[in-house]
Amino acid sequence: MEEKAGEGLVVYCKSLGCPKNRVDTEKFVGQLGENVRLTDTPSEADLVFVNTCGFIEPAVRESVRTILDLAEERKKALLCVAGCLVGRYGRDSLADGLPEVDLWLEPASRENWGAMVFAALGGGAASSGRLVSTPPSYAYLKVSEGCRHRCAFCTIPSIRGPLHSAPMEELLGEAHMLADQGTREIVLIAQDLSDYAHDLGDDASAFPHLLRRLGDIDGIAWLRMLYLYPKGITGELLQAVKDVDALLPYFDIPLQHSHPDILRGMGRPFAVEPERVLETIREALPDAALRTTFIVGYPGETDEHFKHLYDFVERMRFTQLGVFTFWPEEGTVAASLPNQVEDSVKEERRALIMELQQEISRERLEAEVGSVQDVLVDSINPEWPGLHNGRVWFQAPDVDGICYISGPGTEPGAMVRADIVESGEYDLTGLVREEWK
Repeated sequence: MEEKAGEGLVVYCKSLGCPKNRVDTEKFVGQLGENVRLTDTPSEADLVFVNTCGFIEPAVRESVRTILDLAEERKKALLCVAGCLVGRYGRDSLADGLPEVDLWLEPASRENWGAMVFAALGGGAASSGRLVSTPPSYAYLKVSEGCRHRCAFCTIPSIRGPLHSAPMEELLGEAHMLADQGTREIVLIAQDLSDYAHDLGDDASAFPHLLRRLGDIDGIAWLRMLYLYPKGITGELLQAVKDVDALLPYFDIPLQHSHPDILRGMGRPFAVEPERVLETIREALPDAALRTTFIVGYPGETDEHFKHLYDFVERMRFTQLGVFTFWPEEGTVAASLPNQVEDSVKEERRALIMELQQEISRERLEAEVGSVQDVLVDSINPEWPGLHNGRVWFQAPDVDGICYISGPGTEPGAMVRADIVESGEYDLTGLVREEWK
């Protein structure tokens, strides 16, 4: 396969899990050089690459199923498996159970994945760069890797290592590259954005400073923050949101629970009450969008604890919300805690919160009907000719609802001005205003 390794390499990629994995996959493909051709058909590929998720047991099962399915679908392709599954269990352990895999790549060596693949293929030189796989409207910018927190339920530090922040100039260069390609929205991602550069000896001012410099880049219409820990909501950060035109007042804060007993049991790295954090944001930015995630059924969660959480959700009226049932992950402190909650109780509690949030979301979106919004167009709707899928400012890609949009100028990557004419439980519908014709 030496000839293919140097030129015309046909690659099938599958990236599982979070956007951080997607960025790793995009940079890996960039390492393979300009002559790579991506395919949607594993059987015609020279290289089949799977970037796995191993955060929780269901993700592990999905990763293994994907590997086995692709092992059957490929013909003579090199089967390469990378990512969190490898980081969690180690390649030696995985190789015994999955002999179908030709090459295992650990997260810590991601900068050398391309070189390792070329070595396995028999030749070729790795390059650098990134092949963005998202629509032309948005792209992710990963500002750091790993995590220095030690939450009792989380496997991330053991899988992806301690906090490792990218140099600011490197991030700015990558953002300029994305802007030059026509990207309208940059979505900043990390395990905890507000922890940026603490490993480099910088203080809490580093992240707001990065935001201000990103806001100076021409062509970027929206800057969005995903994953901010409550302790990182500082006055300096809130002031940056006020000052930087492109920086959206969109706060994705994974609170995980509301009751202090449960938060202490989780080992969450903040001491203030969640409600106080949200009030601080709303005092500074009354129209801010608040997104969060919660875990129900954590060991020791009583009916009283759950009622506290339910009432909290009802009172706070989040813009968006996700709920996960607790999963006792092997190797975590929480897995061995007493008073584990029955699965049926977890599922019931999850359903109750989601039912409540569905009604809150429906009411919030109903209030948007009649408003005029900028809509960023992501893609052509696959089912309805002339209709496109887009998003308004309080809808993040992949995790929130969408805005169905039609009218002149609606093409992927465009920003259009629209009248919101209809709403549902999670989605909006808009029509491009007459002046845009």
